[in-house]
This record gives sequence, structure tokens and C-alpha cells, in this order.
Amino acid sequence: MKLFFLKIKIFKQFLLILCFFGISHQLFAQTETFKLKVDSAFERLIAVADTDGDKKITVEDDPKMPFLIPHSQGDSVAIREIYYLSNLLQELAVARAQNKDSVEISIDRIKEPPTQRISRRIETQFWDDLTRTIDRKGIQKILRDTKASDGVQRLYVPATDTSGIRYYKDLQQELSGFEVVVLPEKITPQYVKSINDKPGLLALKIENDRGVPFVVPGGRFNEMYGWDSYFEGVGLLIDGRIDLAKAMVDNFVYQINHYGKILNANRSYYLTRTQPPFMSSFVREVYEAMEVKDEAWLREALNAAIKEYEQVWMEEGERLTGNGLNRYYAQGIGIPPETEKGHFNEVLQEFAEKYGLKVSEFVEQYQSGTIDAPEVDEYFLHDRSLRESGHDTSWRLENRAAHLNTVDLNSLLYKYEKDFEFLIDEYFDEHFTTSAGKKYTDDYWEEKAETRKALVNEYLWNEQDGSFYDYNFKTGEQTKYISATNFYPLWSGLASEAQAERMVPQLMQDLKAQGGILSSAKSSVEKTATNDVQRQWDYPYGWAPHQMLLWQGLLDYGYEEEAYELIYRWLWMITKNAVDYNGTIPEKYNVVDATHKVYAEYGNVGTEFDYITTSGFGWMNASYQLGLELLPKQYRERLNELVTPKNAGF
Repeated sequence: MKLFFLKIKIFKQFLLILCFFGISHQLFAQTETFKLKVDSAFERLIAVADTDGDKKITVEDDPKMPFLIPHSQGDSVAIREIYYLSNLLQELAVARAQNKDSVEISIDRIKEPPTQRISRRIETQFWDDLTRTIDRKGIQKILRDTKASDGVQRLYVPATDTSGIRYYKDLQQELSGFEVVVLPEKITPQYVKSINDKPGLLALKIENDRGVPFVVPGGRFNEMYGWDSYFEGVGLLIDGRIDLAKAMVDNFVYQINHYGKILNANRSYYLTRTQPPFMSSFVREVYEAMEVKDEAWLREALNAAIKEYEQVWMEEGERLTGNGLNRYYAQGIGIPPETEKGHFNEVLQEFAEKYGLKVSEFVEQYQSGTIDAPEVDEYFLHDRSLRESGHDTSWRLENRAAHLNTVDLNSLLYKYEKDFEFLIDEYFDEHFTTSAGKKYTDDYWEEKAETRKALVNEYLWNEQDGSFYDYNFKTGEQTKYISATNFYPLWSGLASEAQAERMVPQLMQDLKAQGGILSSAKSSVEKTATNDVQRQWDYPYGWAPHQMLLWQGLLDYGYEEEAYELIYRWLWMITKNAVDYNGTIPEKYNVVDATHKVYAEYGNVGTEFDYITTSGFGWMNASYQLGLELLPKQYRERLNELVTPKNAGF
């Protein structure tokens, strides 16, 4: 009789284990949810499964026994798989952060399919965790800057924002160690250099005594970035967060009106630098997502976008070059202050030797203005312009960025012109008058776009290679550097059908890797690099914005098979890394090896966390949501099973 009951108990435990791994049995329907003591379960789980002690449960751990979840009937469910153990750890970490003594966790949550889990957490947790406001409620979360060596937390406010000055001056009285600085009306490179040792945050829009919210990329990037914001906005719109995406456009309008540009990011050392222009696309996509159209909002946003186009991009001798095309051109004096000490030592060694100085001595004298070194000034003009391009850094732009009419920038400005044409035609009866009284028609912008297309084809298109390349207007030559940015004309609609037919096979041949689209071709890096430093916007790395733009471009031109393959590769890589490494969603990937383990300059933001990532990374989150939105549903189950691209038929 004892043997009989022992067999029954063993059989019940066996069924519970099967239930956990997806085989249900009506006898144990009540075991779908377990109540756990948070601290004790957490400590037991870490002891069993985090064998390398890195405060994560990953495939690099080697648990010697399963983790047992006790059941009220005296039985236990054994959890063995790393992914399930990791999910349980994350659920317990959330409960600990909420100071809960006990928590109910469902088996369904522990064994949640990975694409569903990642997407759900992006939609319901990550966006909120990345949202900031610069007001009484939110300022402490964003104000701190590791570069503020004197311990004072500063906020710089535009002289033209009188209500903002009043609000923040009042707030200054309430907070210790907080200083409000009113900027001069005219911002010069000399002024920006003068405050490099007093860095601070730049104010954004205040409305009804509350800061207008925005999303930050994550990690050490705790401010509103220019082009990141557009891609984050794409993800927000997919997840139904229209108000937050609209608020980010409102902050861009504020930046254009008060700082004269969309900032690289809202920190004081970025005052003379913008980023790749996506304002027109952001405005158009937010407006089209509105259930109730707010024409007054569209008018204000379109007015600001045209102002940015004219004042930032079309000033000849600055970002507009003599041939009618555009370049990145970031003004400034000296070494970019956001870089870590010693970052440029190898470059500056050569110049220091010319002056018979140690590098540290040369840097000190150059920064103080004691040494006049035009060749060093030019190097840093290119470096700042490279950073303005968003591609910091890449051998494509090294020591020549300010001399290049780049494919990406001119494609983006073509998109501006086409968006302006569309918006004025569709919503303003073919005529639009700016707040400054300047009148525009849709035909005007159509002509601007056609003029740019002709110039791009003249200078940037290579008929022999069937490719667009950046054009060096100083040397009069194309760079022939193979980069993902060469394919932006697919996204902007600038390429002809015949050009696309030649470009797409090259994209798949030169830039397709195991985990998606490479930033650049290995062959181009090998021909151009002057040392062995791996630049993060080059081979073997891949980035979310390139994927998102080229997926959409391929689909727009009818190349669905290629688009779906590239989407699948990217989502498979993200999903597999999240499954294997405790939910990690980082800034970038090595797409050749399909891993988040990156050994390039600046490391990989989003990989350093304890027990659970609460935010992922802004545009990476967006790329995941967009990929799932675009990919046919039959592929999702293959992703959940981590079927490799090859075995998925690609």
C-alpha cells in the first residue's frame, strides 16, 4: 500500500513537471499560479542558478539541480531551463523592487513565449522607465551628470523662454545643489567652450507648470537625443503611445524655436551640434496616427520643421555646400567635451611631437589656446561633424566628415521636401504661410525635391557600380565606402525603380550578416582603417536605425522577400540573446556573430544591470516592435522556437 501511494506521488510530481513544460493536465489546473515568499525564493534561486555570480541567470551558468517551486498540496514543480529560471528571477526582482513580502507568479508568465514577453515588456514597462520630464516631479531623475565635477547640478534655460526661466528660478529655491543659468540670446562656439567645465542640462518645454515628457535612449544616455527620438517615436506609435510621441515632437518644436536647431541632445556641450533630420517624418507619422486630427498642432509643427530646414540646413557655407547638396558641419572649439580623457591621445601624439611636447602638455596648451594648430582644428571639425551625423564613430567619416555630401543626409532632406509637399497639398489646400509670413506651395517643395534628386544622381550615384556613395566635394571624388547609409534612398523614395533593382542585390551581398544588416562592409573597413580600433558604426556591428529604415525601404519598393529575411535575422538575434542572457536588450549588436557581446569603443549600453533590465534600449525596443509589426505572423512561432535564419528558410 505504501508503495502504491509513493508511486501516485511520483506520478503527480511528474505531471507537474510536464505541466510546466507545456503539457497540461486537468488534475493540476489549480497549479497554474504559485505564491512565493519573495526574499527566500529569490535567495534560493540565486544560490541554485546564478553559478557565476553575475546577478543574472544566463546560458553561461551551470545549475547542478532544478529549482523547485513548492505547491500548496506538498508537491513541487521543477524548473530546469535557463530561460524559465531567468524569467522567474526577473519576476522576483520586480516584486523585490516593489517591497513585496510575497507574490503570485503564474506558470504562463514563467514560460511566456519570448517574442510575446519581450514585446509586452517593451510596451508596458520599458517606455515608462525611459520617460523623463524636466519639472518638479522628474528633475532629479534626469539632472545628474557625471561630468559635473564641481558637484553642482545645472539647468541652462534659453533667454527667450521667459515662462521657463520663471518656473525654474522658483524651483531653484526649493532644491539644494541646483543652479539655473540663463543662456545668452546668441549662442557662439566661444560661449559653449567657456561653459565646458560647467556642464548642465538644457531645458525643454514646460506646459501648465509640468514638463512635456520625452523618452531617453537608456543607460548613460539620460537625455533627449535627436535622431534616437524619431525611432523611439516609431515604437511608441506602434504601442499606441500617441500622446508621448506627440510630446516629443512638441519638445523638438521647442528646441527649434529656442535653441535654433534640434539638438544632438539637451546637454550644454551639444549647443552647437544637431543630428540627422527626421522632424518631417516624425510630424507626419504622429499626425496620421491621431484619431482626432489637431490641425493647429500640425500647423505649428510644420512651421517649426520648415524653419529648421531653412535655418539649420540651407545656410550656404555651413551645412549647405557650393554644389547645392548638404553636409554635416558642427561648429565648436577644441576637443569635444563629452569624450573621455585620453580618447584622442593616439591622434594627438603626432601633433604633440611636432611641438616637442608630451600629449598631456599639448592637450593643455591646445585647449587653452596657447597653441594655434589649424590642422588640429580641422581634425576636430571633422570629428564633431562625424558626431553630428549620429555615426560616432566610423572609418567612413574619419577626418573627412565635414567635406562629405553624404548619401544619408541628402536622402533625409529629400524626404523633408517630399513631406512638406505632401502635407501642404493634403492638409493646407496647396498653400502654407509660416509664422514669419513666408508663403510656400506644394509645387515649390516638389521642385526642391526634384532639384535635389538630380544633384544626388549627378554627384552621389555611381552608374558603373549601381550604388550611391558619399561625395567628397574637396577632392571631387566619391568615397566608394560601402555602408548601410548608401541605401537610405530606398527609405526616402529618392531611388528610381531601376536604381533599386541594382542596389538591392548589393545590399544582400555586401551587408547581410547572420543577425541582420551590417553598418558597413568588411572590405571598406580594411581599405580605410589606419589602425586596429573597431569603430562601433562599422563592420561587424549592426544598429537599429539602419535596420528600420532599410526594411521599410525594401517593402516600399516591393522587395518583400529580402525585407522579411532581414527582419527575421534581426529579431532572431535579439530574441536569442534575450532568452540566453536574462532579457538583455542592448544598444547594438555584433551582427556577424549575432551577439550583444561587443568589443568596440564605448562598450555596449544596456548590458549592465542586476537581475532584470527595466528599460532595454530606446531604438532597439522600437526596432523589435516594428519588426514584429512588419513580419508575417507565420514567422513568429519560428522566432519563439529560436529557429535559425537558415533553418527558417533564409
